[in-house]
Amino acid sequence: MSPTTTELRAPIGIFDSGFGGLTVARQIADVLPHEDIAYLGDTARAPYGPRPIAEVRQYALECLDRLVNHGVKALVIACNTASAAVLRDARERYDVPIIEVVLPAARRAAGVTRNGRVGVICTAATATSMAYEDALAASVGITVTTSPCPRFVEFVEAGITAGPEVLAVAREYLQPIKDAGCDTLILGCTHYPLLRGVISYVMGDSVNLVSSASETAQETWRVLNDLHLTTPDQGGSNRLFLTTGDSDRFKGISQRLLGQFVHTAETIHLGRVPKVHR
Repeated sequence: MSPTTTELRAPIGIFDSGFGGLTVARQIADVLPHEDIAYLGDTARAPYGPRPIAEVRQYALECLDRLVNHGVKALVIACNTASAAVLRDARERYDVPIIEVVLPAARRAAGVTRNGRVGVICTAATATSMAYEDALAASVGITVTTSPCPRFVEFVEAGITAGPEVLAVAREYLQPIKDAGCDTLILGCTHYPLLRGVISYVMGDSVNLVSSASETAQETWRVLNDLHLTTPDQGGSNRLFLTTGDSDRFKGISQRLLGQFVHTAETIHLGRVPKVHR
């Protein structure tokens, strides 16, 4: 049965543990400018990277449930850590298409590498899951070098994307990737495109940077078009931004990072907020 006009006009749901998924949301707004967006950032319980996979799974499903109850027509898990933890569960749990961030970026990296050496920078949880190694396993002749970069998320969540401290940390984290001779680097966390300047500076111009944010946006375009789920309207889009943390802080950091993409934000409450053990 074909979707109704109301269903076609439903928003695209985008979920992330914090602010990084806004890079995906903005890319989706660029490639699908007429689509409504409902974004949920679980900032009260961020970062997800240091948490156990089972805990990430619980929190991610709570957030995805909220978006599905909002009536979205597709779900974008704009968080590498959550994608690694919850993708299979989400596809069994929900009746809407699920788009994630790992496979689109892995496909792109396999297609552009010249020497078969692909680097991945990500959170500790994503590294432990070996999600990118699994995604690239079918690509013949690809060697993967992974380097967890836990402080990158902290910098972005604090609105810090440049300066000597960020540069020093980037040099430390990226050294294993350089030592391995990687000619392609996957930014395996949707926060990391906001640090693209310093990452590119450290890696050099000869290294391809593959953004999971931009690749996920292209995948969202493909999925909605293939399933005939694009909106029939050609007007402007509505953007709803939800956060489990402080809405004023969310709006302030979002605008510092992405300009006026986020105009307003609303706080919602989900579950408890335990302490992160780093």
